[in-house]
Amino acid sequence: MARSGVKPVRQRQRGVALLLVLWALALLSVLLGGLAAWVQLESRQALWQRQHTQALLAAEAGLNLAVQGLSDPQQRKRWVADGRTVTLRFDDAQLRVSVRSERGKLDLNSAPASDIARLAQACGATRDQATAMAQLIEGRRGGNSAPLRVIEEVRQLPGMSQALYSQLLPQVTLWSGLDRPDPAFASALLRRALNLPNQSAVGADPGEVLVIDIHAQRPGGFHAELQTTVLLSPSEGSAQPYRVLRWQE
Repeated sequence: MARSGVKPVRQRQRGVALLLVLWALALLSVLLGGLAAWVQLESRQALWQRQHTQALLAAEAGLNLAVQGLSDPQQRKRWVADGRTVTLRFDDAQLRVSVRSERGKLDLNSAPASDIARLAQACGATRDQATAMAQLIEGRRGGNSAPLRVIEEVRQLPGMSQALYSQLLPQVTLWSGLDRPDPAFASALLRRALNLPNQSAVGADPGEVLVIDIHAQRPGGFHAELQTTVLLSPSEGSAQPYRVLRWQE
């Protein structure tokens, strides 16, 4: 009678062991599946990073091609600094490059407060906000206050919202040194705000400080965008044909 109960006990033990083995195999499968998914994700991220880096290098090549064209009197006619697009190729990348002169923007360190206020209102500020911003900017030009050093300081002005900042930023500069924008390179919004005349940029002198926008597109849909503000011919005898004043990827 005692032996008859041994077989069911052994069967139950075997059943428990089999269940544990199945659970272990299931857990191992989950772990291996997770590891495979992680490896695949890492591979995709590495591929994206490599392709993005190559696209960014192509964009930097586009910057150098634009500077070369702007420095060459024979090629410079092609590069009108009013934002029109020039299509180029570099290796297997398609480049779209545009150039804008900083002379066509409102210099916050030189322009009268009335013009700054009018532009701020055209970009969406209320009259009181625009007047307060303009007076604050004008007040930083003398006394113990330092003038604006980087254009992003505009974001810290009282009453400056993200929407207003996005509208205002493309219209202003710190590097033209002009009291009023050059109408030949001014945007339509700036011409309306300051009542500037319509003039063609073809044949006009864009100056030495330029904003160069590059969009690089590579096969497979990988792309990169680069915006730089450069000073051409920064000093006589310099090994570099330009100096970067602002760099944004």
